[in-house]
Amino acid sequence: MPSAPGSSTGCAGTCTRSTPAWTRQPAASSAPKHLQALAKELATRAGTVARLARCLLEQCCQLATQIRSFEAEISTLVTGAAPSLLAIHGCGILNAAKTLAETADIRRFRSRSAYARHNGTAPLPVGSGNRTRHRLCRTGHRQLNAALHRIAVTQAHYHPDARTYLQRRRDAGNTNTEAVRALRRRLSDVVYRALLRDAQLSTEQADLTQAT
Repeated sequence: MPSAPGSSTGCAGTCTRSTPAWTRQPAASSAPKHLQALAKELATRAGTVARLARCLLEQCCQLATQIRSFEAEISTLVTGAAPSLLAIHGCGILNAAKTLAETADIRRFRSRSAYARHNGTAPLPVGSGNRTRHRLCRTGHRQLNAALHRIAVTQAHYHPDARTYLQRRRDAGNTNTEAVRALRRRLSDVVYRALLRDAQLSTEQADLTQAT
């Protein structure tokens, strides 16, 4: 009689059914302690699937080590280059690094409005009867727009001022999407000012270094 789906018979069955003791959430599966627990579990398994799993796990461990090394290096660089940007609630190391890299020199933008048009957060007015609305701008730099969106989503969950602003927009008749879009536009100005401060600080430090 053929084996029922999901049964543990056959050589593949030795590794297809995980035990509840070491089942992990996907978001945390790359943590060193989880990788070590998985390696310990696979060491007790036999068969082709188990050997393949051990090989893949070894590659995952190597990649995880490289990722942590690069994150530490990026953290050092960004902390020195963009302290004002990192001070923005919801802007972590990697998001700040992405914003810095995609923006390049913030001083090439003549105003905060020019920066908003560049990153795609400048709203586009749309007439609808007697009501003026704004729709999403699908032009602009999408990577920068995504970085600003991540800050907006984080603030929408954890920052009191942002939550108050979003509620005020909703009370005024905005949908939740429109309110988050408006928050993202405000954050574009905040990021613009932060990058200007960081650029000025970097210039002053360079001048001081040359003077000494």
